[in-house]
Amino acid sequence: MKRLILAALLCAAPATAQAQQKLTVLLDWFVNPDHAPLIVAEQRGDFRRFGLDVRLVAPADPNDPPKLVAARQGDVAVYYQKSLHLAVDQGLPLVRIGTLIATPLSTVTVLQDGPIRDIADFKGRRIGYSVAGFEEIVMAAMLQGSGVGVGELRFVAVNFGLSTALMSGQVDAIIGGFRNFELNQLAIENRPGRAFFPEEHGVPLYDELIYVAHRDRVGDPRLRAFIDATEAATAYLINNPDAALRMFLEGRKELDNELNHRAWSATLPRFAHSPAALDRNRYDRFARWLAERKLIRSVPAVETYAVELAPAAR
Repeated sequence: MKRLILAALLCAAPATAQAQQKLTVLLDWFVNPDHAPLIVAEQRGDFRRFGLDVRLVAPADPNDPPKLVAARQGDVAVYYQKSLHLAVDQGLPLVRIGTLIATPLSTVTVLQDGPIRDIADFKGRRIGYSVAGFEEIVMAAMLQGSGVGVGELRFVAVNFGLSTALMSGQVDAIIGGFRNFELNQLAIENRPGRAFFPEEHGVPLYDELIYVAHRDRVGDPRLRAFIDATEAATAYLINNPDAALRMFLEGRKELDNELNHRAWSATLPRFAHSPAALDRNRYDRFARWLAERKLIRSVPAVETYAVELAPAAR
């Protein structure tokens, strides 16, 4: 009888007692509160519980992760829905397998005490940006109906110094700054900002951060285990934000500052509670919006670049 009980317990043991399967996850940038579910899953043991030995890698160049996954030199990359459409149109064999942050984060931000009060005030202004690709079509959509044309704006590349460029007067507004970071950074510097949210001014809703994998690896059971582990971690951090923050900061003293504490609180409600779930309409709608503006050549079938992974085998 004791042997039968022991055998039953071994069969029911969590995946941590079994061989862990290696999985490499490439982040989009250095570790920050946007990655909370991944760090919590690592610290709390969720990845191990789902049979995974996950290595989180911050890239030297944020443009590299999707290319490395497309070349099978990484298993999963944290990426942007907006950029996924362009990458697929350019032939990269990528597919969305899950969602990390389910709301837009990007804003068009001005100083609260500056001259820009509404959309029409952007006429003749300098708009600072970090990464080229979307700034003109986003501003064109936001300006529609205001009587101001996008050709009346001046776009200025400011590298990654968005807040600094705005506070110094180098530009009158910045596009692409995240509402959970740049707005908090401006407030800490006693130069509060005012945000114009693209999704409230003509830009379709989209997922900000997603997980992508190589299209040929959609059937890999490690991917479903990875998504399930991040779902468990997300539920924990939503229920226990203070304990999760301590996990996030463990061994990362450089992140224990006011900006990251504020960003943590601002990001919590934006994580995807069901990261595997796919809103097909959201992806198709955004693709059509891009195609209408000639940023992609055609509108592909959603299932060719975004999927909801099959349930894990029982």
